[in-house]
Amino acid sequence: MEKLTNISFVKDLLSAAGFTFSKQMGQNFLINPSVCPRMAQECGCDGIGVIEIGPGIGVLTVELAKRAKKVVSIELDTRLKPVLDVTLKNYDNVTVIYGDVLKLDLMQIINEHFADMEVCVCANLPYYITSPIIMSLLESKLPFKAITVMVQKEAAVRLAAEVGTRQCGAVTAAVSYYAQAKRLFNVERGSFLPAPNVDSSVIRLDVRSKPPVDISDEKAFFKVIKASFGQRRKTLSNSLSSGLGLNKDKVNLCILKAGLKATARAEELTLKDFASLTDILFKEE
Repeated sequence: MEKLTNISFVKDLLSAAGFTFSKQMGQNFLINPSVCPRMAQECGCDGIGVIEIGPGIGVLTVELAKRAKKVVSIELDTRLKPVLDVTLKNYDNVTVIYGDVLKLDLMQIINEHFADMEVCVCANLPYYITSPIIMSLLESKLPFKAITVMVQKEAAVRLAAEVGTRQCGAVTAAVSYYAQAKRLFNVERGSFLPAPNVDSSVIRLDVRSKPPVDISDEKAFFKVIKASFGQRRKTLSNSLSSGLGLNKDKVNLCILKAGLKATARAEELTLKDFASLTDILFKEE
């Protein structure tokens, strides 16, 4: 289906299915012919299994199907079924599942469709739900080789930032715990139909076989990270005492015991700093 990036063809295809774009679902379909081949190539799906999230009209799905052994595409919008029935009819290695990726049993999907294959994830994510989906995939600890996603450019900068720098946020630190993030390439807003008001970037998260830091309580670790960035304009001491409901003097003492400055801010801490601080904070309770 080489016409899937042709605007006239796409509009006719959608019109025939009675489809109209949903702002609520953040639907923007790729029409730049160079983007999907590159995204499929760089996601690392050659000869393995791939779970795609949000196939839209199937333009990325087709490119994945050319390279992967098996593709399972998860689409929330059932109105796209007649469209995908047409665009994917020649690809017998593609299965489309209609449902919410945040509610589906992905382990069951992996067991049912991918047998002993390696599996990666590739997705053109709606901007409004980028972080929840990425964190859900990482926190699931499913055997994904890598997660390649197209997100808002601003979000990509944050997600791929180094922990301990100004661009770092709570999601950055959490993602870095589970994976190594790398920005692959930018995608201009005119590459979509309809065009969004922002540019996008494709990032790849190579899932770690083990975390880069040892922590005794993972739940507490992420609780500390979330509280630390909860009021990022304030010092770490203020953010933690407020976010965790702890006495400020106690928090100050724990910060110093962790070898950090009393005036430190969340964006200055490395994962190792967060791990040390978590252990000290929760031992002091």
